[in-house]
Amino acid sequence: MTRLSVNINKIATLRNARGGNVPDVEKAAVDIERFGAEGITVHPRPDERHIRYSDVRLLRPLVKTEFNIEGNPEPAFRELVLEVVPDQVTLVPDAHDAITSNAGWDVPAHSEFLSEMCSLFHSKGIRVSIFIDPVPEMARAAAGCGADRVELYTAGYAFDYPSGPEAALAPYLATARAARDCGLGLNAGHDLSLENLEYFVRNIPWTDEVSIGHALISDALYMGLENTVKEYLRLTHANK
Repeated sequence: MTRLSVNINKIATLRNARGGNVPDVEKAAVDIERFGAEGITVHPRPDERHIRYSDVRLLRPLVKTEFNIEGNPEPAFRELVLEVVPDQVTLVPDAHDAITSNAGWDVPAHSEFLSEMCSLFHSKGIRVSIFIDPVPEMARAAAGCGADRVELYTAGYAFDYPSGPEAALAPYLATARAARDCGLGLNAGHDLSLENLEYFVRNIPWTDEVSIGHALISDALYMGLENTVKEYLRLTHANK
């Protein structure tokens, strides 16, 4: 069964736009879990334009499901993760000025660094996932670095899905098979939505987890947060 982890960055973005504490990020995380989500994801960036480092610290004792922290493993991020000790850290090569994550790691080119990061976070018992493009070689290289999982960057799938789901999925299916053959767990995220999610998890049923934020929070504007979480759960649990 694929688990749903809700990325709450957009809730923090809305809060930060006005100042104060509305909406309350911590309360939102607790409510999202209460509505059935199986994980909470945050992606703090150096400029703290959405999730702040202080949010991460406050969220840690509140999250009762699985806590996943994403980010570029620069020194400040590494210190935060080692302090908070989430269930999972997802290593993402995003630049400081990136609006959102826009590519996976070139794992072979950064294998020494990523191997060091895997060892570092494993020393605290943290599961490590490496964010990759849908290229089988990247999954095999991630296994060689000692990662526990890879997360497939699904923006390309989402973009191509309306033109032909089967063709859109093909490189992801090939990479997911390579990851499975290497003994890696499999996550997926970026632009997954109510439109394209079910097809993905139905055809790659060994996906362990999807991390969804922007689309889910956008849908909640119309459907309400509880109804939206439950609808995404219905799709991720289609193979249950």
